[in-house]
Amino acid sequence: MKEAILSVKDLSVSFHMYDGGLEQYDLKVISNLTLDVRPGEIVAIAGSSGSGKSLFAHAVMGLLPENAVMTGEVFYKGKVLSQKDKEALRGTEMALVPQSVSYLDPLMTIGAQVRGTKPNRQIIKAQKEIFKRLHLKEETERLYPFQLSGGMARRVLVATAVLSGAQLIIADEPTPGLDLEMALEALQIFRELADAGKAVVLITHDIDLAFHIADRISVFYAGTTVETAKAADFLKGKEALRHPYSKALWEALPQNGFKPIPGFQPYAKYLPKGCLFSPRCPLKTKECENEIPMTEVRGGYVRCIHAD
Repeated sequence: MKEAILSVKDLSVSFHMYDGGLEQYDLKVISNLTLDVRPGEIVAIAGSSGSGKSLFAHAVMGLLPENAVMTGEVFYKGKVLSQKDKEALRGTEMALVPQSVSYLDPLMTIGAQVRGTKPNRQIIKAQKEIFKRLHLKEETERLYPFQLSGGMARRVLVATAVLSGAQLIIADEPTPGLDLEMALEALQIFRELADAGKAVVLITHDIDLAFHIADRISVFYAGTTVETAKAADFLKGKEALRHPYSKALWEALPQNGFKPIPGFQPYAKYLPKGCLFSPRCPLKTKECENEIPMTEVRGGYVRCIHAD
C-alpha cells in the first residue's frame, strides 16, 4: 500500500472564548479526528453542517485564526508539519479550493490570480484548456472577481487549484452554485488529478455525487471521524455500513426514504461523554460513555463499540 500523502492523527482544535462575564474558556470543536489520503485517491468527507469539515481543511492548510489551539499531528509525505511548513507548502505542494469565493483577490484580474503574474507558455496553454473545460469564456481572465457570478468564481477557484501543480488538493464544497453538468465536470477533473497520482480530499454535501467519484468516504459527526469506508459500501446500502450515524445518513438521502432521526448534533460546548452520537443512538449502552477509539471492522474504520 502506498504511503499516505496526507495523514492526520488525533487532530483536536479548540478556540479561546469569553462568556458574558468575560470568563475565558476553551471551546473544543474538533476532537481526535483521524484521516489519511494516498496518491491516486479521492477521499470524500461527508457530514452535516457544523461537523468540522471546513475547519479540518483550515487546520491542515495552516489557516486557523489566532485564538485557535491545535493538538495532534498532520503529516505530509511522512513528515510532521509545523505552521511554517504549512505556509511554505500552501499553494505549491498543497492547494485549497475554499468554500468562500471571497478568497479571490478583488484587486487582481482573474488571469493573474489563476496563472500567476509571470506565466510561461505552458501555464498559459493549460489555463486556457481548463477554462474551456469549465465553460469559462476567454475574456474571463481579464475580469475582476466582482464581475463574476458565484458559479463562475467557484469554477475559477477549481482552475487555480488544478494549475497549482499541488500533490494534495483539498476541495471544500466545490460544486454549490453549479448545474449538474458543470458539477460533474468539476468532479471529473478531480478524478483525473487523482488518477494522475495526486491526493484529493473532497468536502461535499453532494453525497450522491461523491459516492460515484470518490474511492473512500469519511463521515464526520460533531467534530470527529465516526467512520471511514470504501465508497462502494455506501452504494451497496445501509447493511454494508458500520456506524449508526453513517446508516442514518444513508437513510436520510431522498432516494432512501428521507428518514429523519430524533435529536440534533450537539453544540461543541455541551458534548456528551464518550461517543458523541450516543444521545441519538438506538444502540446506546453505559459503555458508550467511555472513550471510543477508531477500530477496523470489515475493511473499514469505525468509532463504535457496537459495530460488527
